[in-house]
Amino acid sequence: MDLRKLQRVIIDALEDVKAQDIRVYDTTKLSELFDRVIIATGSSNRQTRSLAMSVKEDVNAKGGEVISIEGLETGEWVLVDCGDIVVHILQPMLRSYYQLEGMWGAKPVRVKLAGSKGLVKASELEDDE
Repeated sequence: MDLRKLQRVIIDALEDVKAQDIRVYDTTKLSELFDRVIIATGSSNRQTRSLAMSVKEDVNAKGGEVISIEGLETGEWVLVDCGDIVVHILQPMLRSYYQLEGMWGAKPVRVKLAGSKGLVKASELEDDE
């Protein structure tokens, strides 16, 4: 799946379950393992788990692949590995403590989030296949 389309699918999945403070960072110069890091906040263990499962289901439904999910047991910090994009979903206290933006945030990627005019969800895009 194209990187931009995958990124849009993940953001839409996070927004569908009301993720807070979604940030996207270009990591191509920081890591050879992935091209983007997406960081989002969930307000509870239950919500972080739901956010991760939403990402997994939507990525799989659109033909992408979720390599692994870690942290579902506790739900405080869940990592979803989608190959080219790694998604970190944290509760507010952990996000504040670990400051992942300091590690990965050198190059933010501008994306349209819900509430922005003209936003088209991945589910509304026409398939090229």
